[in-house]
Amino acid sequence: MAGRWDTIEADGKMRCYVAVPAGGGPSAAVVVIQHAGGVDQFIQTLTDRIAEAGFVGIAPDLYHRDDPDAGDDALTRMSHLRDNNIVVDVNAAVEHVKTLPEASGAKIGITGFCMGGRVAYLLPAHNQQFAASVVFYGGNTMTSWGEGPTPFDLSDRIGCPVLGLFGADDGNPSPEDVSKLDAELTRLGKEHEFHSYQGAGHAFMNEGRPSYREDAAGDAWPKCIAWFERHLK
Repeated sequence: MAGRWDTIEADGKMRCYVAVPAGGGPSAAVVVIQHAGGVDQFIQTLTDRIAEAGFVGIAPDLYHRDDPDAGDDALTRMSHLRDNNIVVDVNAAVEHVKTLPEASGAKIGITGFCMGGRVAYLLPAHNQQFAASVVFYGGNTMTSWGEGPTPFDLSDRIGCPVLGLFGADDGNPSPEDVSKLDAELTRLGKEHEFHSYQGAGHAFMNEGRPSYREDAAGDAWPKCIAWFERHLK
């Protein structure tokens, strides 16, 4: 399934990778948040897989404020991100996808990987339009990027069900971090479901890395799609 690039306004021009289901719509939509590598082939492929599952997928390029000629590596680019800008960018992607005829009037979910998993926890606290969230091994949820509260501090504002998919051997988020998130969402009465995979660490979904774990990825992705089918359709 071939995707396309749309350019929208978000404190300047921001590109978004968009993939739509075959057969028309309107369909529910899912915002797909990048990992440290940006909206690369991995994120484009998973956005395509979202569309193959029957959802409109949109992946905003959160690095659009960077100088493309700077030659910075992925972790340096990620270090430039600030939560207030991330909120602006994701909200712009939400407003754009709502204008697409394939998704007009449909419910919207959010998912993300690595740093994108952190964003998938953060944004439902800022935008009550999200009807479901799936967090793939989102680290640094107890850390603020810039001024303001951490994603964890905003847990009480989360307005949608959250599915968390983690590697039991991950260091960020560690099993202790996952337990803390689980306990806080439970305390607040937030609908959520967490799964941790033994023998899997960070980035277990990424087939292009040694961290890829076929068993964990093969179980996690159907759970992701089922969560969106349950809460968006």
